[in-house]
Amino acid sequence: MREALILTVAMTIIATSVYFFLVPSHASISSISGLGIVLSNFVPLPLSAITMILNVVLLVIGFFTCGKEFGVKTVYTSILLPVLLGLFEKLFPGSESLTGSQELDVICYILVVSVGLSILFNRNASSGGLDIVAKIMNKYLHMDLGKAMSLSGMCVSLSAALVYDKKTVVLSILGTYLNGIVLDHFIFDHNIKRRVCIITKKEEELRNFIINDLHSGATVYEAIGAYNMEKHREIITIVDKSEYQRLMNYMNNEDPKAFVTVYHVSDMRYQPKR
Repeated sequence: MREALILTVAMTIIATSVYFFLVPSHASISSISGLGIVLSNFVPLPLSAITMILNVVLLVIGFFTCGKEFGVKTVYTSILLPVLLGLFEKLFPGSESLTGSQELDVICYILVVSVGLSILFNRNASSGGLDIVAKIMNKYLHMDLGKAMSLSGMCVSLSAALVYDKKTVVLSILGTYLNGIVLDHFIFDHNIKRRVCIITKKEEELRNFIINDLHSGATVYEAIGAYNMEKHREIITIVDKSEYQRLMNYMNNEDPKAFVTVYHVSDMRYQPKR
């Protein structure tokens, strides 16, 4: 129940950003909802119905092509988004721009939707939609998930050219690009692991801190300096952002002269399960 509540809050934030900012801007930014805004000019259905149809079709295709990789969370979030959009359409019919500016609407959408997506990603979930398209492209075209997401998002943005003016098309493309930057910075960077290598005179104290305080693991290697062939013991641990900050605070207080080397472990970036 707690997990369902968190996912519901996240999807409510995403639906709010779509209905109150993306829809009035007419921009088509890297999402199934953006594609639905374009299709609503050709199909006599509300955005909620179009989004529901697209998400259900993608879920069916995803189950047939990728099998069990699409879990319950993806089904729940994919269905919940159009339901929330339909609720907003009933409660706030004919919603107009809250900012009075197309550019501000796009910026507000990017900032608000990023909050909802960050909650989803940190709960090991996704919003469905283009995530499913990216997963299918990853499996059959052997593309990286990041590149597949960017390509599918850019195709959605370019679809705005079918019905809107040049300004809206440009805003859709720029919005897609900026949305990727915001997500990378505020979501994925937070989940990058760091490989920290430390040579210190307080080896035993540091080892106990890593194991008992950080509740993390560590490996101890014997290292030999190339200059004077002096032997040292190097402690290596892999930590997340919060653990890294605690570790650096500890080192600054206990042994500021310790030799510390830090590497970003790019292949341990968080990937939400589908």
